[in-house]
Amino acid sequence: MSVAEKRACVEPDHGELSIARQCELIGLGRASYYRGGGLATDSAENLHLMRLLDEEYTRHPFYGSRKLTAWLRREGYAVNRKRVQRLLRRMGLVSLAPGAHTSRPAPQHKVYPYRLRGLAIERPNQVWCTDITYVRLVGGFVYLTVMLDWYSRYVLSWELSVTLEEQFCVSALQRALERYGAPEICNSDQGAQYTGTTFTGVLEDAGVDISMDGRGRALDNIMVERLWRSVKYEEIYLKEYQSVAALIEALRAYFRFYNEERPHQSHDNATPGAVYRDEVASVASEAVPAPACG
Repeated sequence: MSVAEKRACVEPDHGELSIARQCELIGLGRASYYRGGGLATDSAENLHLMRLLDEEYTRHPFYGSRKLTAWLRREGYAVNRKRVQRLLRRMGLVSLAPGAHTSRPAPQHKVYPYRLRGLAIERPNQVWCTDITYVRLVGGFVYLTVMLDWYSRYVLSWELSVTLEEQFCVSALQRALERYGAPEICNSDQGAQYTGTTFTGVLEDAGVDISMDGRGRALDNIMVERLWRSVKYEEIYLKEYQSVAALIEALRAYFRFYNEERPHQSHDNATPGAVYRDEVASVASEAVPAPACG
């Protein structure tokens, strides 16, 4: 089977298998799939407005659609609120004010309580957290999710997707569990990607307590929000990615830098990787593998 034929076999909206898993099963490198297309697109004008909205939202995450519409108008763009709301939904940003909600809730899904209020988080693998963010490319965009160790700030795994279906979040979770074992608690927002039975079922099977942010409480998952600001200001906003394959390579390098070279003031300038290894690894000299996408 040719590469083109293999690309045609990949279903971005598959209900059970992520793009990464489909590529693995048919022997297609994910970069090869993305080189043949496979990214979410929109009109050039909408992509430009979405880029502006992404940057302003990152600067002021408490802005809702009214304030973002007013800001765009001050910048000289003749847009109405309905259009801004539609673009925010396209980006995966819904009901922004007072905080970030990068995924829509699903009323039929069970919502779990927030378990971190008043909890002293004192060690790695006590609490993991996860979220989704929009990432722009030249001519399109994708979504990025991570699994993050709350205490050490170590990025355990990450995944990209062209849709907001839950499977890419499930893939990131499964990869983290395979590499690092199970945490005591996993925290997320109340988006459909995290309340679905597939994601919660993986956590329950691993014996992990499930925690979900309260509605409208942006600070409940603050560690991931801080990571998104770092990723965007230190990597994404500095570059123009021509393809998802280029983005994958850039993120692989950035998260390696973030984990192993970038000092964190909250840990006396130790890196997340050093903090995670020193307090978790059963053998102190054993290296923690760099997180991989795919």
